[in-house]
Amino acid sequence: MAEKAHSRKISWKRKFVADGVMYAELNEMLMHELAEDGYSGVEIRKTLMRTEIIIRATRTKEVLGEKGQRIRELTLAVQKRFGFPEGTVEMFAERVHNRGLSAMAQAESLKYKLLGGLQVRRACYGVIRFVMESGALGIEVIVSGKARVQRAKSMKFKSGFLITTGHPAQIFVDKATRHVMMKQGVLGIRLKIMLPHDPEGKNGPKNPFPDNVTILDPKEDKPITVAAKGDEKAAAAARFAAAGGAA
Repeated sequence: MAEKAHSRKISWKRKFVADGVMYAELNEMLMHELAEDGYSGVEIRKTLMRTEIIIRATRTKEVLGEKGQRIRELTLAVQKRFGFPEGTVEMFAERVHNRGLSAMAQAESLKYKLLGGLQVRRACYGVIRFVMESGALGIEVIVSGKARVQRAKSMKFKSGFLITTGHPAQIFVDKATRHVMMKQGVLGIRLKIMLPHDPEGKNGPKNPFPDNVTILDPKEDKPITVAAKGDEKAAAAARFAAAGGAA
């Protein structure tokens, strides 16, 4: 029995790789299934008894379906695909508070605008305007491929403040990539959004920027009062009496 238990153990390296592969496959499956419902990401929480999968989307009613039928179908599909025991997987839908700060939602929006025949420049500027009005600090949109011409080219649109290196770029920058199957070829969309600092953690990270300096208002100076001669004598007598009483 001890040998069997030992053989079932998995190394930490293999476990991290398996979790990463599962997350990538699940994210790709939900991306194709819930693309029109504002899919904005997934979070997996594992415990000893069950696995919770939280789907973030802008339209949670469509994700849940009528009387929760669609979310149950997704749960069964995930359970069969990854070999979970029955009743150990639960899926929830969480609404995105501000879809203008979700890179995945805006990339999908831009994708459907281009599929609808809208010009690249006009579609990109519309997304940039909406994102900046939603409170983002900056945005960058790159569209590459054959856009209305035979020769492929890359177009970049930027607005606001956007950092690209260091640890803050991993925390404050939300990224998304999409591929648009056009008649003339494939268009690639790469979108980055610089999130603002939010102490509540709803619209952005709770931690502030590392180089952020907050200047506080100076404290009000209390006026200095000059005691009269009679007051000085009374204060000295009170101190003497207190010292004598303590002795």
